[in-house]
Amino acid sequence: MQLHEYIGFDGLGLAQLVRDGAVSAAELHAVAVRAMHAVNPQVGAVVEHWQEDQAGLDGSAPFAGVPFLIKDVAVTMAGRRSEYGSRLGAGHVAAVDSHLMTQLRRAGFTTFGRTGTPEMAFATTTEPVLYGATRNPWNLALSAGGSSGGAAAAVAAGIVPLAHATDAAGSIRVPAASTGLFGLKPSRGRVSNGPAMDEIFSGLGVQLGVSRTVRDSAALLDCVQGVLPGEPYVTSAPGHSWLSQVGMAPGKLRIGVQRAAANGARPVPAIDTALAETVRLLEQLGHHVEAAAPALGVSWDGFVQANARIWCANLVPWIDALAQESGRAISPATLEASTLACYHYGQTVSAVDFVAALDARNTVTRHAGAIFGQYDVLLTPTLPDLPWQLGRYGENEAALDGLGWTARLFEHSPYTPLANVAGLPAMSVPLAQSSDGLPIGMQFMAAYGNDATLLRLAGQLERAAPWVQRRPPVWAGTREN
Repeated sequence: MQLHEYIGFDGLGLAQLVRDGAVSAAELHAVAVRAMHAVNPQVGAVVEHWQEDQAGLDGSAPFAGVPFLIKDVAVTMAGRRSEYGSRLGAGHVAAVDSHLMTQLRRAGFTTFGRTGTPEMAFATTTEPVLYGATRNPWNLALSAGGSSGGAAAAVAAGIVPLAHATDAAGSIRVPAASTGLFGLKPSRGRVSNGPAMDEIFSGLGVQLGVSRTVRDSAALLDCVQGVLPGEPYVTSAPGHSWLSQVGMAPGKLRIGVQRAAANGARPVPAIDTALAETVRLLEQLGHHVEAAAPALGVSWDGFVQANARIWCANLVPWIDALAQESGRAISPATLEASTLACYHYGQTVSAVDFVAALDARNTVTRHAGAIFGQYDVLLTPTLPDLPWQLGRYGENEAALDGLGWTARLFEHSPYTPLANVAGLPAMSVPLAQSSDGLPIGMQFMAAYGNDATLLRLAGQLERAAPWVQRRPPVWAGTREN
């Protein structure tokens, strides 16, 4: 198979070729490695790759033989490094497969590498000291987003058709919007974080992936949904496949449009124009669309503080365990300034502070429930701005404490954290581009458990305004390698 052929298929399309005998898993692996060598020196998406053992591959699996990449956090593959994007965790090798990794194997993926993440996944850009910045395939001077920036850059540049990603405050949706991909954050409790991990950031974090097509993300959710006995959050699977929902009409939806973010930020003109164009498209498709101004139930400062307390308190035992395992000291030599600040802030969070943060989470969740008593879907821009220049996110980071770093993260991505706090499904859909060709994502959010509503709408939007043929300047199929 040639590169120009490989990049023309999504994951399900490649798997069908394997089932039909038109190509082997070994051939797909070889072409994916060629794609990686063609573009990874420019984008820095893949931090490690290996020759995957395909013994026992089930040729009838949904993604049989499809090359795949896992993020360097939250999922473990036995015998492979899991370093959390950190010098503190450098060289750490996972002893066992996590449950999600087991599900990915059963799905038929041939996982051959790890993608870059910011240290401890604590940013919505991907610029770690350990492996360096991941660059946006649409403009190498710009961020690919984060914390799943490596995954997004790999998919957007054509290395793989879809890749593993996680999301605790927008880390699937932000990089998807930044690189022109589809990114679905499923409802809390659909995908396992076990067995070693309990509640990622007290239930704020979930796992799935980023993809070029809606159907790949839907089929991925079919493959990996389901949790282990004893997990703290369990959201039952529906009586239908998620893939089946992509081709179904969503019906006439009541859609609320939130223009200004909860912190008062308004989108820049390019994003505002894209939002208006999205509203017109939705109306043409028969949906009822009206302006909305949903309330969080707490002040913006209170919202940021609650998240900072939950995030940073959770970070402390995570970092302590890494230090113990590695034998390295927790210091500026092993942790970046922002991570160290968040670690120290987490140490100051008392049990009473933490419970108060969970109470704020409850308030926000109840208000979110009220929003979806009025609307089927909430539409916002995924981001208020176009992708930032590399380096901008970390300016003066040494002067920030953990609360200040969290505030910066939320300033960059103020529309996305609500879905994590309330456990709601949300997606970024690449519906627009700026005048200079940069991708723009629109976020759609639905009530808890209503992932199917989003997938039906996503399928409708993909058919009405297809995006899959858009190609960034850095693209594996630009020339044969």
